[in-house]
Amino acid sequence: MEIVKTSGLSKVYGEGITRVDALKDVDISIAQGEFVAIVGPSGSGKSTLLHLLGGVDRPTSGKVIVDGIDIYSLNEKELAVFRRRKVGFIFQFYNLIPVLTAKENIMLPLLLDHKEPDREYITELIDLLGLRDRQNRLPNELSGGQQQRVSIGRALAYNPSIVLADEPTGNLDSKNSKEIVNLLKFSVQKYHQTVVMVTHDLELATQADRIITIEDGQVTTDEVVRYEKLQRANR
Repeated sequence: MEIVKTSGLSKVYGEGITRVDALKDVDISIAQGEFVAIVGPSGSGKSTLLHLLGGVDRPTSGKVIVDGIDIYSLNEKELAVFRRRKVGFIFQFYNLIPVLTAKENIMLPLLLDHKEPDREYITELIDLLGLRDRQNRLPNELSGGQQQRVSIGRALAYNPSIVLADEPTGNLDSKNSKEIVNLLKFSVQKYHQTVVMVTHDLELATQADRIITIEDGQVTTDEVVRYEKLQRANR
């Protein structure tokens, strides 16, 4: 089942001699339950693509369809609700609220939406993330790896249509980086979540089901790494 699709997606910054074509007519399709890695050199457009998939920035032209919704047909208020309910974001620098505990940070998307959290699901999530004995700690009392686990929990708390991870291991050592990618893989397996991860680490990228390479704003390769897994996701 297709959960994300782009059609003729382009993004231009500036005009004249300062014009930068960050993305050029990008067409991709991502299935529900798929783990996709996006790689490419610095300035290739991979983060721009991720931001457009999540409704963070508006394209110059083209469409992004997420869970059947043409997200750029929405007004700003509707788009904000879409981001909160349908997209889980994981950033390189965690972006946790310093005055909230780990558990409160995880539940934040629900609390902002005035939704009663599913306590059983949140408890299960905290346990899976290995944060049971850290759930009442503030971010500055956690290690970098633990803070990134909290940000993963926050991204999954609403059970969104898609989780977007922008260099989620860029601020971590190799041991923690592998653990974070394994957690993302596990969320795909256990919750049939859809994960799109931008990374510069090709070794970590090979843990995904597909690797999409972007250069100069265009998709140059789209390689299925784990074909059997992809077949199961499409059944």
